[in-house]
Amino acid sequence: MSDTDVMQGCEPFSHVGEGSSGVLVLHGFTGNPSSMTGQAQALAAAGHHVEQPRLPGHGTTLADMMTTDWSDWSGEAVAAYDRLAERADHIVVAGLSMGGTLTLWTGLQRQGDGKLAGLVCINPATQSQPDEVMAMIAEMLDDGIEVMPAIGSDIADPDVVEIAYEGTPIRALMSMINDGVVPITGRFGELSVPLLLLSSVDDHVVPPANSAYLHDAYGAGDRGLVDFVSLERSFHVATQDFDRDLINERIIAFVDRVAN
Repeated sequence: MSDTDVMQGCEPFSHVGEGSSGVLVLHGFTGNPSSMTGQAQALAAAGHHVEQPRLPGHGTTLADMMTTDWSDWSGEAVAAYDRLAERADHIVVAGLSMGGTLTLWTGLQRQGDGKLAGLVCINPATQSQPDEVMAMIAEMLDDGIEVMPAIGSDIADPDVVEIAYEGTPIRALMSMINDGVVPITGRFGELSVPLLLLSSVDDHVVPPANSAYLHDAYGAGDRGLVDFVSLERSFHVATQDFDRDLINERIIAFVDRVAN
């Protein structure tokens, strides 16, 4: 689809900052940049270079997303990182949900490039679903079911609604898990840059156990690398929820610390 077909508010965002630090901001599965607009704009206002891509198949139509998979989303994530690297010497990658998975994947791809300074994960998907759940999903595909109920807008604040698709494309979901999550689940110990990990206590999309697993496995158990923040008032889309200001403050402080 062309840019004219992008839903209002779901456009990508790119900002030229004032210094040498940059932040790559990655949204989640079936979502779009609007879920992290507050963070991207706060980082821009703080003077940082910002790249916030719209992942392929997102922010347009569900039919669009059904033609994409992990290779498309991860390809755009690393391409956006490289665009940012053209103008920033120190880079932090930040992501929500699948964006957190992409954050970790990008970290594994670019660690050692001399520019990656840190990672920020907000309610990241870090583990596969239980075997029985994967079997159920596979059975749905065998039965010709391509879309299951939506997972978007898990937000405690009743005045906020996430712009997200009204269904979950099953083949794309399987790709996220099998091609994205599973290959890196056992590799978090390889990461050695600082991590800011923000986890909602009450998450109805990605169980908090995913954050706990990452916390324990990251940097081969080096606790000094992980700054953990418990989000007490927000559900899964915490970036738009009651803790959004806290998240902005912690991300900006983290970037200021590790990227300067």
